[in-house]
Amino acid sequence: MDLLVATVAERPDLARLLGDFNPWPQFMHQDPVGSLYYADPAGMYPEFVQVAIDRDHPGQLAAKAYSVPFTWDEDPAVSLPGDGWDGVILSAALDRLAGRRGNLISALEISVRKDLRGSGLSRVMLGAMRKNGAALGFPSLVAPVRPSQKHLRPAMPIAEYAALRRADGLPADAWLRTHVRAGGTIVGVLPRAMMMAGPVARWREWTGLPFDTSGPVIVPEALVPIHCDLAQDYAVYCEPCIWIHHRLT
Repeated sequence: MDLLVATVAERPDLARLLGDFNPWPQFMHQDPVGSLYYADPAGMYPEFVQVAIDRDHPGQLAAKAYSVPFTWDEDPAVSLPGDGWDGVILSAALDRLAGRRGNLISALEISVRKDLRGSGLSRVMLGAMRKNGAALGFPSLVAPVRPSQKHLRPAMPIAEYAALRRADGLPADAWLRTHVRAGGTIVGVLPRAMMMAGPVARWREWTGLPFDTSGPVIVPEALVPIHCDLAQDYAVYCEPCIWIHHRLT
């Protein structure tokens, strides 16, 4: 593959390809905070939106990566925001309203077209994000990582999952392993990085599941169980994350 990776600032003509594919299940689009960023990432943060195309097939997106600058006054190698992905987006939005750029850059998403998964493109995009952050003058890149295989162990606490290691000492989770191999270090875990909530009927629409019993509900691709309360006609999903810090300088 003859790959081109560029920011939307460098190649604004490629912004139209960002909607080519959507890798996330429907319930993942119900976090109300996300729209503060995804309403117009290419317009608001063009130098932080990266796209990858195969030069032999320039009209089709191969992968995309979203990051955002935000303000964090503590040492990111020691501590990071306690509200994870949501917190980064809120902080970035407040910075933007106040005319501040932020002093730290956070990854928000790296996704690869379905037929190209397993080809190493996620590693390429992470490397491109690191390189872009350094070129923009940021000393660190952080990531509220959504571990790629946690959904296979939804009952396992996120801290226990983050501690799983292979015989070679690398994380058992493939996406965590990619970050560590790229130079990242695990800073900590959070029980809530984003939250989706709504009436039970909406959860039935979003997942295709009956949601007919109160208590924890296992949903495919969810990292932890969704909490369902039929008496209150409500269900809530708090997605955890694992914070990773990449030093760029």
